Amino acid sequence: MTEQMDVIIIGAGHNGLVCGTYLARAGLDVLFLEARDAVGGMTATRAIDTDYHTPGLAQTSFPVCTQIRKDLQLDSFGYSVGKAADTISLEQNGAHLRIGQQGPSGQGVSNSDTMAFDQLKKEYLDYAKALRPLFQNKPPRLKDFDFKDKTTLAKLGWNLRVGLGSDSMNEFLRIATMNMYDILDEALENEQLKGALAADAVLGHHMGPRTPGTVLTWLNRLSGELNGSLSVVDGSDSQLGHALRKAAAASGASFRLNASVRKILVEKSRAYGVEMADGEKIKAPLVISNADPRSTLLDLVGAPELDAMFAQRVSQIRGAGDVAKLHLALTGLPEFTGLAGADLEHRLIVAPTMMYVERAFNPAKYGECSDNPVLEITIPSLQNKSLAPAGHHVMAVNVTFAPYNLEGGWEKAKDQFASKVIDQLCRYAPNLKSLIANQELLTPQDIEREYHVREGHWHHGEMTIHQSFMMRPLYGAAQYDTPIDGLFLCGAGTHPGGGLTGQPGHNAAQRILAMRPAS
Repeated sequence: MTEQMDVIIIGAGHNGLVCGTYLARAGLDVLFLEARDAVGGMTATRAIDTDYHTPGLAQTSFPVCTQIRKDLQLDSFGYSVGKAADTISLEQNGAHLRIGQQGPSGQGVSNSDTMAFDQLKKEYLDYAKALRPLFQNKPPRLKDFDFKDKTTLAKLGWNLRVGLGSDSMNEFLRIATMNMYDILDEALENEQLKGALAADAVLGHHMGPRTPGTVLTWLNRLSGELNGSLSVVDGSDSQLGHALRKAAAASGASFRLNASVRKILVEKSRAYGVEMADGEKIKAPLVISNADPRSTLLDLVGAPELDAMFAQRVSQIRGAGDVAKLHLALTGLPEFTGLAGADLEHRLIVAPTMMYVERAFNPAKYGECSDNPVLEITIPSLQNKSLAPAGHHVMAVNVTFAPYNLEGGWEKAKDQFASKVIDQLCRYAPNLKSLIANQELLTPQDIEREYHVREGHWHHGEMTIHQSFMMRPLYGAAQYDTPIDGLFLCGAGTHPGGGLTGQPGHNAAQRILAMRPAS
């Protein structure tokens, strides 16, 4: 028997959950189809083995925006903001630099750098605040503006011209397409501080600090900071994915796990449901994909259902993953030179200078891995003890840069690369290797296979200038709807992009509800 729903959402990641919950609360009958065995997408807890678990691919996050939190009543479903985490930039000699709530501190941080950092941060947070109307709404069309587009542009213009003032607006226009290397080199002197900030600007992207447009990727990250402090994702019940699942269920949405969609059913350029991997068909007048745009449009819809020029543009979306994820099961707590045990609850990074980050990126341009990659390290078991046996821990490491298309392939290189990263970690925590009980390395190809993300890209596509705002993911599908009537996108590949913000899901839901005919 063919099932009939009002809305089918492909993928129960956080953006899909946000979108579906808004629609369910509006009275629609929503069904989530999740190919994996857990809700939450990349934030769902995964097992290293039977004794050790990690909070999926998620590493750190900012609080979800106040509007989503309030609208979906997430606090009533257990959501709470995690403990604020400092960023500690590691040095092998123990002369670490800490960036906390009060700014940077460390042996080499001068008063002038502290003041310059405070000024830089305030200035760029003001830019991020000015861009909020753009981030929190569907991006305006490039032509034929509707009322909502005009309202968004009016608010944006007001924030830039009046909110910032003419001098700051002119400065924003000057730096918007620049690279972070030049911005940081102009503002700061401390190399370690510049390296840490440069790493944040390129994290998850196929970009180095010298790449044009990395100012925008940093601003996108700073937009999350407007909601509160960064925290370590620990997979506990208070985390965003768990609260969203409960909110969706309480709103009447239903879930099917291990439910892989084979194709989106289309007739006369209109979606009318999906066909599952086992041949079952489920009908719905609205199909919303939380999957990446290329997988949705090229694999699930298929190029024959699309205009040839549009299909060609979809195939040219840039989005090859460049981050590997190393998970370590540890029999004890590693000892980092120069750090106390309490420091390990924070976020640790290896990015000592901007040039280090740039040189780590250079091999990825040619399909090679860096001998000295940028590392982002957390130990989530310090905050969620259920992840490991008593006294044991799990360590999660984002390894940047590790190209999807590795020269010679990942099959032979994978174990060697994992060993190289562990050796690098041991320069900072000499006892680490003796504590390793188990490990796994997820390459971008593994992420593609296990999380159904084309080329294993965190953000479902690069957040370059030509793939941002009203061009994300591409012209013709930038306002969450597609050339296929009844088919919408709501994932990280849409505006405003990746991160655990839920904003694409929110914006897509508002777009869909606004397009519904009045009852």
